[in-house]
Amino acid sequence: MVKRLWLIGLLSLVLVGFLEFSVRGADVAVPLESMMSSFGLPVMKQSSEQALRPDESGGPADFQVTFAAAIAQSAPNYVPREETALADPTNYGDRFATDVYGRPVYNDFIAVLHETVGSAQSAINTFRTPHPRDDDQVSYHALIAQDGTVIYIVPPEKRAFGAGNSVFNGPQGPETVLTNRQFPPSVNNFAYHVSLETPSDGRGNSRTHSGYTQAQYESLAWLLARTTIPENRITTHRIVDRSGNRMDPRSFDTTKFLTLLRRYPSRAGLAAAEFTERSLELAQQEGGLSPSRSRF
Repeated sequence: MVKRLWLIGLLSLVLVGFLEFSVRGADVAVPLESMMSSFGLPVMKQSSEQALRPDESGGPADFQVTFAAAIAQSAPNYVPREETALADPTNYGDRFATDVYGRPVYNDFIAVLHETVGSAQSAINTFRTPHPRDDDQVSYHALIAQDGTVIYIVPPEKRAFGAGNSVFNGPQGPETVLTNRQFPPSVNNFAYHVSLETPSDGRGNSRTHSGYTQAQYESLAWLLARTTIPENRITTHRIVDRSGNRMDPRSFDTTKFLTLLRRYPSRAGLAAAEFTERSLELAQQEGGLSPSRSRF
């Protein structure tokens, strides 16, 4: 009788251990559920015949276009040139409806503003180059050249790798999503990343430069006016970064941008100016470094 009870006890311990191992294993191996919807973000222009090509020499080169944009006096009538330069698939991934623990995520989209530091073409060359190593992967959803051309790089329903270790501290509190246990959580899962081409005098790590063109501000306002992202969810790379070494976009004129954005009727009811202006003003006080290079 004692032997039988001992055997039953031993079997019970084995069963408990097996169940605990299974639960822990499931926690590690929970598959991430992809999210394909990008409702509220700009539609990506499909123009493969006009897609920009990497510099054949293999080195950085200034982005050249023949289009001379005339800035419209009325913002709703302004239409920039649009191009498509799809990033290599290694440089972007799926957005997820769950995190690594299998928990649903419900973050509304944010817009994160960046700058290229180098030329637009050198950034495009980087995005279109395969990067097998996770640490080298980088991209934006869209890039705005100095002449105002809007260059679409990653489809809006996909996750661009624009910010590594990052968090958005908004009206609803801190927001970030862990999609890989080997990397810190980031805002990439719910971010729409837009970068401005840096002027030639800012292609380095100085704290300021001459600023962005009128055409870039017009195009940025035009692009974000096509989203449902409210002003209090428009932020900068410097603000969401938790590494302490990202400071872009430098020399950003918050007042000019918001003035242009608010000329669009679609922005009615989406303004939260006080928070946004304070957030973006912080970016004007800092310098800038190269784009983030982190997938997660």
